[in-house]
Amino acid sequence: MRSTDSMAQAIVAQHRAAFTGFAPAPMPESTAQDPVYLAALQACSALGFIAPDAQCLARAWQARTQRTGSFQAEPWPDDPRDFGLQPEPRAHRFAPCPERLGLYAVLPDAGWVARMARAGVPTVQLRYKSCDTRAIEQEVAAAVQAVQGTGALLFINDHWQAAITAGAYGIHLGQEDLDALTPQDLQTLRHCGLRLGLSTHGYAEMLRADAVGPSYIALGAVFPTTLKTMATAPQGIGRLGRYARLLRHYPRVAIGGIGAEQFPQVLATGVGSIAVVRALVNAPDPDEAARQLMGRIALSASKPLANSNDESAP
Repeated sequence: MRSTDSMAQAIVAQHRAAFTGFAPAPMPESTAQDPVYLAALQACSALGFIAPDAQCLARAWQARTQRTGSFQAEPWPDDPRDFGLQPEPRAHRFAPCPERLGLYAVLPDAGWVARMARAGVPTVQLRYKSCDTRAIEQEVAAAVQAVQGTGALLFINDHWQAAITAGAYGIHLGQEDLDALTPQDLQTLRHCGLRLGLSTHGYAEMLRADAVGPSYIALGAVFPTTLKTMATAPQGIGRLGRYARLLRHYPRVAIGGIGAEQFPQVLATGVGSIAVVRALVNAPDPDEAARQLMGRIALSASKPLANSNDESAP
């Protein structure tokens, strides 16, 4: 077998162009002495992946090499088996949602939910920020009422108890929100039939999300966004495409700083939905903006998707 350094150099040379714009990250402490693992850990750190994600990739590269019998620098790991994802059908899973959620509008209040649902947006999320329990319950109930008869699927950000009470279609949680749930909470959410969407920002969080078996997985932030402070750097199109291939058995939603002009390249990665905030709520004519964005998604749906580089997609 080739030396650890030569394998690492081969990985970097093969994939550097796909991950431009990322500074090298500190190499984490190794947890194994396998040469392929060490090479991939070194290479993925050089390509800018943070420690938890570099570890996930190194283990996947090692697993693929053991599974196939040979080291390959050219194909990026994207086989769910090599990452230890749940095999299909998943033992742990939430109620399913459509594979393609289309335009996904993230909205600040029930009034906006009503407007975008009436405009024909297929998926809407109420992201209502308040510490007033009564106000939250009223806003969630109003949003549920607002989508009645429109065909829009309503997800509630964070406020899962209110979502259950009001009869929402689903909820969306971030990683911190997931941390706050007890096993009993998760069981309650599954048993009541709520769909669950989870935010992820890299490989380690994607693997964690898969263990829960959500209805869809959000991937981002794809581009810089000023809406919230992000703990991780923007992931970019190169990473998004690889995330989308790994999670191909899930509905996938791209989120974070995505404008209309970027829809074609984002959709070409294989994601079935794009979440937007400013592109709608800051638009001079939000209804017209929604119509145009939905048209871009419909146009891209007929075009070929980015191809997987995995040698044996299951």
